Amino acid sequence: MKYIHKSLILLLAVAMLAALIPAMAFADDDDIHVVILATSDLHGNVWSYSYEDNAETANNGMARLYTYIKQVREENPIVFLVDAGDDIQGTIMTDDLANKNPDEPHPVIDAMNYMGFDTMTVGNHEFNWGIDTMNKILGQAKFPVLGQNVLNADGSYVTGAGWTIIERGGVKLAVIGVCTPDIPIWDGGKQGIDETIFEAGSDAVEKAIEEIGDQADIILVSAHMGQYAEFDEDGGSDAGETIVEENPEVDILQVAHMHITVNDEIDGTPIVGVRNSGREIARIDVTLNSDHEIEDIKTTVVDMADYEPSEEIREIPSVKDLHEKTIAFIFGGGSGADAEDYEPLGVTTAKFQPENEILGLPEGKLQDTPVMDLILDIQLAESGADVTACALFKDTSDLPEGNINYGNIFDIYKFDNTLYRMTVTGEELKGYMEWAAECYNQWEPGDINISFDPEYPGYLYDMFQGVDYEINLSMPKGERIENVMFHGEPLADDQILTLAVNNYRYSSGIKAQNLAEGKREWESSNSIRDMIVAYFSENSPVEPTVNNNWKITGVDLSEDDPRRAEIIEYINEGLLPTPYNESYNLADYEELVAEAEANRAAGTVLESDKSH
Repeated sequence: MKYIHKSLILLLAVAMLAALIPAMAFADDDDIHVVILATSDLHGNVWSYSYEDNAETANNGMARLYTYIKQVREENPIVFLVDAGDDIQGTIMTDDLANKNPDEPHPVIDAMNYMGFDTMTVGNHEFNWGIDTMNKILGQAKFPVLGQNVLNADGSYVTGAGWTIIERGGVKLAVIGVCTPDIPIWDGGKQGIDETIFEAGSDAVEKAIEEIGDQADIILVSAHMGQYAEFDEDGGSDAGETIVEENPEVDILQVAHMHITVNDEIDGTPIVGVRNSGREIARIDVTLNSDHEIEDIKTTVVDMADYEPSEEIREIPSVKDLHEKTIAFIFGGGSGADAEDYEPLGVTTAKFQPENEILGLPEGKLQDTPVMDLILDIQLAESGADVTACALFKDTSDLPEGNINYGNIFDIYKFDNTLYRMTVTGEELKGYMEWAAECYNQWEPGDINISFDPEYPGYLYDMFQGVDYEINLSMPKGERIENVMFHGEPLADDQILTLAVNNYRYSSGIKAQNLAEGKREWESSNSIRDMIVAYFSENSPVEPTVNNNWKITGVDLSEDDPRRAEIIEYINEGLLPTPYNESYNLADYEELVAEAEANRAAGTVLESDKSH
C-alpha cells in the first residue's frame, strides 16, 4: 500500500479549522502506531566482542541490539523484528567453531530465537559452507528464513519460504526476502550452489506481490543487496532501487550487504540499511488509520554506541559456551586448549604496521608494509606463482611485537579463503592493477593527503608482489599504473605469467570484471589463514620486512608547508574529521582552521572511524 494523498481542499479546510479549535481535537484516537525494527549483516557478533583483539567492543553486537529492542517493545504494543542476512559468518566463534559443527546449537540462531525475530532473509555469506550446512544451521530458527529468489531445480524455495505475513495487534505485515543473485560469483563450486537457481531480485518480488494480493496492510521487502547494482549495472538484478522502481506496491525497502548506513527514499518509498556487526538498527515507525491504510512512515537509523550489552543474550548456553571455547581456541593456537595452557603460535620481533601520520588514514594503503609483504610472500611460496595480490581487509590490521595467537592471525586475514593460481598476460595483469588502483581519489594540486573513493570498499584494493610498479595519482582512473617491472625488465603486454589470488578475488574481481581470460589451474588444499599459522610455527621469531616494490607517485603533499602540519595537528586532536573520502586542500586552509577552532571552543572532539 502507498500513502493516502489528501486533496488540497481538505488541507485548506483543516488549516482554517485549526485556527479556531484546539489542535488536540483533531487527534485521531483510531490511528495505529507500528514499529518495525530491522537488522542485517550481524556477522556472528553475538557477544559484543572482538576476538582478534581479545577485548569487549564499545558499539556493536547482538547483545547491545537486544537492549534497545527490549526498550522499544516496552514502549510500543506493536513491534516487528526483521533481519536481512549475513548473520552466521564473520567471527572466529562462528567460522572456526560453530559453522564446522552445524548439527550443534548455533549461537547466532539461538540468540535470534531468544530475541524474538519474526523473519530473516538469507544473505550471501550464509552460503559459504554450501547448501546443506546452511540449511542445517538455519533450520534451527524458530522463525521463517526467506529467500524468494533462491530456488531449487524444482522451483521450491531453498530456505523453505520466500515471503511470509506476520500478524500482531491486528496489523498484518508482509515480508518478502530476496538475496543478491551474485552468490555463484563468490561461492560457485561449493556443495549445492551450482544446482541452485538465483533469480533477479525485482522479478522475484513481483511474483511475491501477486501472491500476497490484498492480504497485508504493509509490504516490506527485506533485501540482502545494496541500494545500487554491484555487478549487474545494466539489468539491476542485484540492486534494491530496481525493486522499488519496478514494484510500486512495496511500502518499505530494507537493503543490506554493503555495510553502510542508508536512510533514503525513491519515489516516496523509504529505504533503510545499517552498518555491519550490530553497530546500528533501523527503526521504521508506521502510522495506520482505522482502515489500516498507511498515513505516514518515518525512518531512523539508531547507533548502538549508547547501549550496554544484554546479559540475557550472553547467558544463552550455546552463546556462553562457544564464547569461552573461542577464547580458549585463540590462546591455544587453534588447538582448543585452555587459555591457561596457552602456547603462542609464534613470535615477532616488532609490530608490522607503521604509525599513521594522520588519524584514521591507514599507512597500510599508502605505502608497502610488512603486513602485506608477509601475506603476499606466503602466497607466492605456497602457490609457486610469478605474481600474487591481496587486500588489507581492515585498515587497523597489524601484528604486535611478541607472542602471536590465532586472534592476531585472524586480524590480518579474517576470511576463510583458499588460494588459486591462474595464467595471465602482462596486459591483463596491468588491467587488474588499474582496477585495484581505482580505490584512490585523484590527487589535486594543494591536497595535503591522499584519500579514498567511498564507492570502493577497502577490501577491493589489492596490492601486488612479484612485480615492481608505481601508482600515479595525478592521473585519472584507468591510467595510473606505470613502470611495471618483472625480474628487472619492463613487463611486456604479451608476456605470460602465473598469478595467485584468493578464491573470492578470482570470482568477484577477475572473472566478474572480465579482467583476465585464464582459468584456475590450481587450488590450495588449506586456507590462506592456515598457511600464515604454519609460517609462524616454522619460522619464528618473524621479523617485519618490506621490499617497497610499489609506491605512489604524481603527488606533492606540501610536507614542508607549516599550514599542512597545523591541519594535521587539528585532525589528530579530533578537531577536524579524518579526510578519508575527500582530501583537505591548502586552498581551504582558513576555513579548516576556523572549523577546528570552533570545535575547540565548543568542546567538540571527533572520533575517527577506523572500520573502513
